[in-house]
Amino acid sequence: MKKASWFEIIAARAWNLLNEGKPFTPIFVTGTFLFYHIGNWTEPGFWAAAALGLVAVLPLLAIYYHYDFPLMLRNYLWAPLVVYLLIGWEMELKLVALSLALYFFFTVFFWGTLYYHLRIGTTWWNFTRFWKLVLKNSDSTSGNAQEQIPKFLLILALWQAQFLALQNGTPFTGLDWFWLIGFQVAVGLYSYILHRYLFDWKPEEIRGHVHRPEPPANPLSEKVVVIVVDGMRKDRFQQANTPFLHKMCQNGTEYTQMETVYPARTVVCFSSMFTGAYPREHGITSNMVWKLGVRTETIFDSLRKVGKKGRLLGIAHLIDAMGDDVESVTAVMHNDVADQNIMKRARLIMNEQDPDLLVVQLIATDQTGHSRGVFYPEYIEKIEQADRLIEDFVDWIHDRGIGDKTTFIVCADHGQADGIGGHGHLDEGERYVPFFMFGNAVQPGKKVEQKHSLISLAPTLAYLLGAPYPAGSRGPVLTEAIQHRKEGNQA
Repeated sequence: MKKASWFEIIAARAWNLLNEGKPFTPIFVTGTFLFYHIGNWTEPGFWAAAALGLVAVLPLLAIYYHYDFPLMLRNYLWAPLVVYLLIGWEMELKLVALSLALYFFFTVFFWGTLYYHLRIGTTWWNFTRFWKLVLKNSDSTSGNAQEQIPKFLLILALWQAQFLALQNGTPFTGLDWFWLIGFQVAVGLYSYILHRYLFDWKPEEIRGHVHRPEPPANPLSEKVVVIVVDGMRKDRFQQANTPFLHKMCQNGTEYTQMETVYPARTVVCFSSMFTGAYPREHGITSNMVWKLGVRTETIFDSLRKVGKKGRLLGIAHLIDAMGDDVESVTAVMHNDVADQNIMKRARLIMNEQDPDLLVVQLIATDQTGHSRGVFYPEYIEKIEQADRLIEDFVDWIHDRGIGDKTTFIVCADHGQADGIGGHGHLDEGERYVPFFMFGNAVQPGKKVEQKHSLISLAPTLAYLLGAPYPAGSRGPVLTEAIQHRKEGNQA
């Protein structure tokens, strides 16, 4: 299986500019405005009027960049647009029609059809379903129509109004600044109040010192394998026919209230899982990584301190956070064979590098949720395929004679919501993820009902492998699952 090429790594970063809602809004607004006026580019004064008009509406652009309006908050975005119309300011219908056409062309055809066909092999007819997914998506990506549409319509209308005034001879200082500034300040206060009093569903963070036992002198497990089924929604996993994973749950320890972090984006979640820190601490707060590398120690750093090695097998996005500890895999392949190829590569890494910790990211479930939706049979099928592949891999580990020395952890980094399988702001289906442990170092047949966070994964790995806890890690060790040998240390 091919590694991600340098081109794919750069392309993945560039794609996040269009996929993430924050950068998409200003990029789309600017591109649409310029396209609308493409015939005026050579006219005297056009660029000056366009630039000064943009300056006049920069506060609104900054407000809508800063504030996400996910889930039910997106319903409140229509109020400023209604107020704009009630004031009597104009909104050109041609510009409205063009912006809507470009938006749905980008999301439904370019992204939902062409992009997914070329990258993972979805049908050319994917647009027949994808338009419904875009309308239902509630997370703050560019594919959240009910958030993006009122945002870009209002910014474009206000920008166009100032542009026309400037082109008609009004000096920049002569714009209707009283209403212009007053309106944008009002939108800013409105947005602040909404997020201050209604945006109240973020997970509660662990505060203060967390008691953790000293890692045992003799590691409880010689090897640990973590398999992350990216985007596996918990209720859909429970509905799927996954005999092997359910057997692992029954013969190991299952955490029934394992909570992901906020925002629940893949690179953010992986960074928290393998540093044990919250996003504000490790510095990765989006899939769009502006400064490469986490700010805190990772479990891979901890293992190096005791002469051990860990590898993370995953897609190019994860390099932005974990750097050289990532064995990259190309994400450009048919989704039906993606996980199969990844597991083949996992065996190769075990044979050639023999890491003490191997983390494997399975991507087909997440990609199916994004391209085809989570409430369709294809999504369940990918979870069931993951079950068979994990069973084959575990059997292979045992055939190598190291199964009894290995602890297995299977989990998801986040769930997925309705629509295009959005995730980030913890809609229903995103917050709680499947999480279970299996092996000789793990308590058999145990269910832990107490709420835990994925930030506990890194310190638990350190504890199992006899490594120091990553500096900056905050999560407690999942001691409820650990079965100590008689000669081992007690927690």
